Amino acid sequence: MLSKLPSSLRFHPNIQFLRALGPSGDIRRARQLFDEIPDPDIRSWTLLITAYTKSGFPEEALEVYDELRERKVLPDQLALLSVTKACAALGNLIKAKGIHEDVIRYGYRSDLLVGNALIDMYGKCKYAQGAREVFDNLSAKDVISWTSMSSCYVNCKLPREALITFREMGLNRVRPNPVTLSSVLPACSDLKSLNLGREIHGYIVRNGIHDNVYVSSALVDMYASCSSIKQAESVFNRTHQFDYVLCNVIMSAYFSNGECDKALRIFDQLRKGRTKLNHDSWNSVIGGCMQSGRTDKALHILHEMQQSGVKPNKITITSVLPTCIDLGSIRRGKEIHSFLLRHLFLEDETVFTALVFMYAKCGDLELSKKVFYMMPKKDTIAWNTMIIGNSMHGKGEEALLLFREMINSGVKPNSVTFTGILSGCSHSQLVDEGLMIFYSMRKEHGVEPDSEHYSCMVDALSRAGRLEQAYNFIQNMPMKPSAGAWGALLGACRVYKNVEMARAAGEQLLEIEPENAGNYVLLSNIYEAAKLREEASEIRKLMRERGIMKVPGCSWIQVKDKVHTFVVGDKNNVQTADIYSFLTEVGEKMRLAGYLPCTDLVGQDLDAEEKEYSLCNHSERLAVAFGILNLDGASSIRVFKNLRICGDCHNAIKYLAKIVGVQIIVRDPLRFHHFKDGLCSCRDFW
Repeated sequence: MLSKLPSSLRFHPNIQFLRALGPSGDIRRARQLFDEIPDPDIRSWTLLITAYTKSGFPEEALEVYDELRERKVLPDQLALLSVTKACAALGNLIKAKGIHEDVIRYGYRSDLLVGNALIDMYGKCKYAQGAREVFDNLSAKDVISWTSMSSCYVNCKLPREALITFREMGLNRVRPNPVTLSSVLPACSDLKSLNLGREIHGYIVRNGIHDNVYVSSALVDMYASCSSIKQAESVFNRTHQFDYVLCNVIMSAYFSNGECDKALRIFDQLRKGRTKLNHDSWNSVIGGCMQSGRTDKALHILHEMQQSGVKPNKITITSVLPTCIDLGSIRRGKEIHSFLLRHLFLEDETVFTALVFMYAKCGDLELSKKVFYMMPKKDTIAWNTMIIGNSMHGKGEEALLLFREMINSGVKPNSVTFTGILSGCSHSQLVDEGLMIFYSMRKEHGVEPDSEHYSCMVDALSRAGRLEQAYNFIQNMPMKPSAGAWGALLGACRVYKNVEMARAAGEQLLEIEPENAGNYVLLSNIYEAAKLREEASEIRKLMRERGIMKVPGCSWIQVKDKVHTFVVGDKNNVQTADIYSFLTEVGEKMRLAGYLPCTDLVGQDLDAEEKEYSLCNHSERLAVAFGILNLDGASSIRVFKNLRICGDCHNAIKYLAKIVGVQIIVRDPLRFHHFKDGLCSCRDFW
């Protein structure tokens, strides 16, 4: 036996190449050494493809395979297996179809190993038809074949087909393994099929598979999806492994069922354990807190995540950005934006789009546009987000330009696109443009108008004062008119003082949405404004009899790092005395400038609402006054409100903006109002 290799073999490129492919190898160095091999055999090609895939570079792995084909090297079974796995990791359907053709061309059509890999590849590419073709052409099928096929159907959002395949598997006397069961249970979750899920659970218990963490996780998810949280909890409690995968599932189940505190207790237990938390665990609890309305807790956990040494990823960021929207905190949004820039997350379309939406919803449309036009690639969702952003800010002309730009760029619009553009036409009173786009939907773009699109057109016609045309439009809808359509008409009746049509629209609304307090209040206000006190009283009486409570108005504004919230008549702010003093002082200037308080919006006999409609202490006016007192050199303030801004406050804020010389931006649930120089972007119609 030789004590050492001869010098002629010691530095042979093949030997060094194999060493570079080892567990601690350098893939770049491996490629350099591979290129030094004069005539690499199929094994070397296969090893390089596999190494690229395992190192997280599936695209490069496919490039190596293309190079192999260009050099006329015939791939064998292992080479085809390796490139199939690379394509599965990348999820590229075009490449997948090419590889499938090669499998057939080189005689491996019925090969079980290659066939199973192809089914899995098509599943990752979400192409069930291709997977089924491969599956049907296999002369023999094992448990992996059946599992891959049912899993493919689940990935392709075809849960019924997944369960049919699972039943066929049983009829063919193929016993499912833990992977099969954890793959098919999500189909029960999607279909909310509790009975079948219980049957599978029974099989799992009878065959002693219940201790498998992936099976237990799938069971917990199935029961939670079927609203059987107690059974989900029971499965979790009986599992001996305290695994973070299982914990993430039960936490999501608790959050989805409104049991936030239980989810947080599981998270605390997980943190105390020896298992190091990964991104999934942190993201699960941050997203869950957001879902439960616990935004402060979500931000606190985000801070703890960073302190623990785990850097937020794009899922974390897209989960936490809505906190900026909820709180109207553009400062926090900018901090997150800076974090993204530092960590180079801005290559991701989802993150880019979330930023565009955040800036638009926080009231800074210019920043939203800047981020949008920085995007190297814009998909339909990105275009929709920018169109909707312009629409909610009353920029209908800009929304139209974006729509045309989107079409010219080759991006196909969808239903959401048309909701956004029609809403923009409505808010900017671009009625004829809206009608033209509405009638082009089916003919030019293949998108069938739904009730939302019809409601947008009713809104556009109503805002323009074309009430008869709007009413006829509702009558001719091919589906049952929605509350949105009747609500748009009722709102226009308030502006144009059409009591008879308001009565017709109101009757429909109170039937469709008997629990919506806003409809009662609006109809009552219309009657009050028309001096029909008896009818207004009847509406309020009906509201009381049905136990309908008006949602309390609330406004908030961020000054520096703190969000300040106001309700009607609020006197809890540290600057309360200054706020009311300012409103009294500026009120005199407003009257001299022509402001007349609107006192006929609500009947004076409503004791419970008397305070809310007393004209100087509405929540939005208090928040605006507080913002003006704390301008600190700024030229604009942003106020957010949970209800539609009241008519008198809308009028008053126009005067405030002109007298103080600042831009005042108010966001209500439907749109933004930009007050400047005594005017509002909504043109006094909202």
